[in-house]
Parts: sequence; C-alpha cells; structure tokens
Amino acid sequence: MSPMIAPRVTPPTPAVPAPRSAVLILVGILLVALNLRAAITSLGALLDEVTTGLHLSGTVAGVITTLPALAFAAFGAFTPWLARRFSPARILVGAMGLLAVGQLLRAVSGSPWTFVLTSAIALAGIAIANVLLPVLVKEHFPHRSGLMTGVYSMTLILGTTTASAASVPIAHAFGDWRAGLGVWALLAAVAVLPWLGPALRRKPRSTGGTTPVTARVRPARTRLGWAMAIYFGAQSLSGYATMGWLAKMFRDAAFTPTDAGLLLAGVTAVGVPFALLMPTLAGKLRDLRPLVLLMSAAMIASYLGLALAPHAGALAWVALLAFGQAAFPLALAMIGMRARTGEGVVALSAFAQSTGYLIAALGPLLVGVLHELTGGWQLPLGFLIAAAVVQAFAGLAAARPRYLEDEAGLVNDVQPRVTGVDVRTGRAAATGS
Repeated sequence: MSPMIAPRVTPPTPAVPAPRSAVLILVGILLVALNLRAAITSLGALLDEVTTGLHLSGTVAGVITTLPALAFAAFGAFTPWLARRFSPARILVGAMGLLAVGQLLRAVSGSPWTFVLTSAIALAGIAIANVLLPVLVKEHFPHRSGLMTGVYSMTLILGTTTASAASVPIAHAFGDWRAGLGVWALLAAVAVLPWLGPALRRKPRSTGGTTPVTARVRPARTRLGWAMAIYFGAQSLSGYATMGWLAKMFRDAAFTPTDAGLLLAGVTAVGVPFALLMPTLAGKLRDLRPLVLLMSAAMIASYLGLALAPHAGALAWVALLAFGQAAFPLALAMIGMRARTGEGVVALSAFAQSTGYLIAALGPLLVGVLHELTGGWQLPLGFLIAAAVVQAFAGLAAARPRYLEDEAGLVNDVQPRVTGVDVRTGRAAATGS
C-alpha cells in the first residue's frame, strides 16, 4: 500500500485590490491611523483641566497616564483571536466603534473611575487597530508595503500632533474640557465608514480556488518574536519617556515653558519625513542592520547631548532624537517583513506590540523615579542610553533576513512559503516559490 501524501495547498494570491477598492482601503487605513493617538494626546493636553474637574487624586492621575501602554499590551494580545474569527473589516468597525463610544462616554463621565473605565474602552479599540494595520498593509499592498507603512505612520503622527494642538483651543471655545475630549469621538466615527461595506459582505475573499489552512504561529516560542518585542518595546519606551519628560528637561535647562513645548513639538515635526522615508527605505534594502544602528546611535547622541549641553545644543538634540525615533515606523515595517503569512503577521504584530508596550510603560515611570531620587537628569538620561543600547542589539537580531514561520518550525528553511497543514503530521505543508 503506497504511503499517504499530504496534499499541496496552493498559496493564496496576495489581495491586490482593484483601483477603486484600493483607494477605499487606503482611505480607511489612513482614517484609522489618524485616530491611533488622538485619544491619548488630547487627554495629555487637557490633563490639568480633567484633574481639577473630576477631582482626581494623584494615584488616579498616575493610572491614567500609564493606562495607554498597559491597555495596548493587554488588549492587543487578543487581536489574533479576533482575526481567526472575523474579517479585518469587521474587526476595524468594532475597534473604531469602541474608540468612538469610549471617548464619548469619558467626555460625559462624572466620576474618576468611570473616566478610567471609559478611557480603557477607547484604548481597547486603539490597541486592536494598532495590531491590525500592518496586516492590512501587507495583505492589500504587498508590493508597496514600505511606502504604505510610511504613509500611515506619517498620518498617525499628524493625528497625534493635531489632537495635542487643537484640544485646548476647542475646550476653551466651548468653555468646557469635555468638548476638547469628546470631539475626537467624531473622528473615530468617521473612520468606521470606509469599512462598513466590506464588513457587511458575506462572500468570502477568493483564494484562487482553495482555502489554505495555516498552523498556529506562536512568536513567544521564537527568538525572532522576542527580538521584535524587545526592539519595539525599547523604542516605545524612549518615545513615551520623551513625550512625558522632554519638555520638563528643557524647562530645567532655562528654556521658557513655551519654548520647551515648541522643542518637544519639534521632535514630532522633524520626525514626519523620517516616518515616511524609513519604511520605504527598509523595503528596498536587503540588510536593515545599518538603519537599526544609525537610529540607535542618533538616540544615544541626543541623550548624551541633553545630559552635557541641554541648552546650547537643543536644536541638534531635537533633530537627532527625531531621527532616532524613526525606529517606530521601521519596527512596524519589520513586522510585515518578518512573516510569510497573514496569520504570521497578526501573531507577530500582536506579540511585539503587546509585549513591547508593557516594556514601554516602565519608561516614564522609571525616568520620573530616577529624577526624583537624584534631582537631576544625568541618571535618567543614562537609563535612556542603556535602553537605546538594548534597542540596538535587539534590532540587529530582528533585522536578520528570516521569517517567523521558519523559526516556529512551520516550514523548511529552503521552502519560502507556508501554504497549509500536512494532514498526517499537523505541520505546515509548503511549496516552492
């Protein structure tokens, strides 16, 4: 009797949409990206007013400031479970719906802990969308994933800056901080619209006549998964610490509050072109290690400058830090580049971001504790330099050209694409390219 041969499963053709569909998908992605930080920076801009209006204690205010990173870690981890059960369009409709409802409810809440709960609802929507966007870019724009990652990263920064700059004037115009927070629920509601049509369709997407069955991918069991998580976490730690403390560093260096705020805004403004360029450049390079080293070196140089000459070289340190923080869009691009399958991208995105944001939550806290203990900024900046060194080593490991499914044992090293599950062994069957 001849042995059973596992059937080959034809790999799905990348979902390259028709021109009109591509435009709608791109608009949908960009609208979601606009919302990914607005709920956070609008609250940061109005935190004093919210604290006074709701009579927040120091403990509750501390919980609110660390809530985004913790929520991203907790809720982002559930996204692969959702992705196995629902289409990306339905997930995004739900995520933006949570964001809109959460922002609206917190704007009308009357108690501190109701405010925290409704903020968590809004952040859950952001966490899910955070994980899903790299997957959508890889699925719908497989040949332009670097460019599209850069575009949505730049849009994310635009939304971050806009919410930070506009929330206070809106609150003053309406005479209430609640308006400055609640208005962003409208932006989240608008982001639902492009995804309603795809979410309501019941017909499954064509996969070339076959339905591939992919094995479960577990990044936590791979070196690549941990390298990506630590790289994402270390660069996010720097970003959160910068948002929380850089203006204070400049104020302590004899800048006026206005100038210190402008210098902080300069990090975001200078970073916009880098956010667009970095993923595009990453998509064209075979070896990403030079980029990883350049950005880590820029961050280290910026922190050294802030420690030694914070006033004299302020513009140079801002520019270097802006370049260094382009590690964020690079990390997003690498997530899509380090997995072969849609499920692999979802799993790697969820693990890297959920674990990474948990690491990042420590940044502002430890910088604040070290500053309080020493009364200066040398030790906190030394901590950030150490984090940048860890980022460099993790980034070098993540930048090696390999794939998550290969390390997970789902495909042979010489076979480039996971296409299904071997019915005899439960391992992934594969075909050559």
